[in-house]
Amino acid sequence: MKADEDVRMISAEAPIVFARACEMFILELTLRSWNHTEENKRRTLQKNDIAAAITRTDIFDFLVDIVPREDIKDEAMTSMPTVTVPVGGPSDTFPYYYMPAQQSLQSGTPGMISNKPMLDPALYAQQPPPYMAPAIWPQPPQQPQSPSDS
Repeated sequence: MKADEDVRMISAEAPIVFARACEMFILELTLRSWNHTEENKRRTLQKNDIAAAITRTDIFDFLVDIVPREDIKDEAMTSMPTVTVPVGGPSDTFPYYYMPAQQSLQSGTPGMISNKPMLDPALYAQQPPPYMAPAIWPQPPQQPQSPSDS
């Protein structure tokens, strides 16, 4: 943003919104890649899973030239289910973006979530539990010393 000479100032909100958009993009791509991994009955995400997710999804068309095209065509075509899309287009039947199930739409403009944070702020406030290293050698219980021993 700062590289453009015409830009004099950047709003404080712009980097935050940009970071959130990047996070949502990575999450969407990861979820679609993980679906491809599970379809192939694997538990490890591989480069070809990401490539297949990009190939299958229209909104990731801008990445098609960047992703390596080794065996993607064969694998993507064999694992893709054949679905007929209605004439009206996919926007009528499928959401354009990922909407988590726990969020519900409020009254107002359809499709908008207002006055509600995307994530629970309490998640950020939680401190992780302190790390307790396991004892390698078991310690024998200590015997209380009697006054006669000293």
